[in-house]
Amino acid sequence: MIVFSNNIKQLLLVICFILNFQCYAQEEKPGASAQELADKLANPVASLISVPLQNNLNYGIGPYNGVKYTINVQPVIPFKLSDNLNLITRYILPVVDQRNITGLNTHEFGLSDATVTAFFAPKSSKLIYGIGPAFLVPTATEKFLGTEKFGLGPSLLIMHQGKGLSVGFIANQIWSVAGASDRADFNSFYTQIFLSHSYKSGASWGVNAEITQNWEGNTTLISLNPTMGGITKFGKQVVQFSVQPLIPIVGHQSIRPDWGLRAVVAFVFPE
Repeated sequence: MIVFSNNIKQLLLVICFILNFQCYAQEEKPGASAQELADKLANPVASLISVPLQNNLNYGIGPYNGVKYTINVQPVIPFKLSDNLNLITRYILPVVDQRNITGLNTHEFGLSDATVTAFFAPKSSKLIYGIGPAFLVPTATEKFLGTEKFGLGPSLLIMHQGKGLSVGFIANQIWSVAGASDRADFNSFYTQIFLSHSYKSGASWGVNAEITQNWEGNTTLISLNPTMGGITKFGKQVVQFSVQPLIPIVGHQSIRPDWGLRAVVAFVFPE
């Protein structure tokens, strides 16, 4: 349990930093463009390079009260295709450390499968949208951490954004198209519905609901996640911090955690 103890300490340090920073941000205001930057980060298809490190800790999973820590490395890299069209590529590479998930006194650690999404996003001042393919790439280093399948499907984003307010949803559906014949097919739908509000200081709060539907296993997992965060600088490096309790709403007992916590550190590279 030493690994999980260290993970908890890291999450608590991030949370304490954010709580202190929230008070600081309201007074010091890191810059006049802080709110604009916070709004761009709330927009999944903004033309902005960022590298979020999303830390997720979930307790009480399944019949053995398993514990799962996942850090998702999630770089976002935009490409300008024309004056009116951008290609926004989003990558998710999970590193997982879990105990008592696949059985009592079991432990798995390593990479899980990667997800790559590409959004073709026309420039728009009103309704923001993006559409493109989503790929599942079998990068798992442990049998129980991946599917051993290649997957493909559509992805979609629709949102509205005004100064300080962002609301919308992002979704994808992925089917397995190749891979190990002795492994179950992959057929999964994911969506996140989100709302956030930002301030001139770069501080923000919001809420999102995440829904994952496994069509093969006929299981649904829904969580409600309030969030708060802020933007600051370490030297010249712009960084956004945020923290979210993960509140399970719906889920089969085999996959639903009793509770969870998410802390995100995002390195931002403004133009």
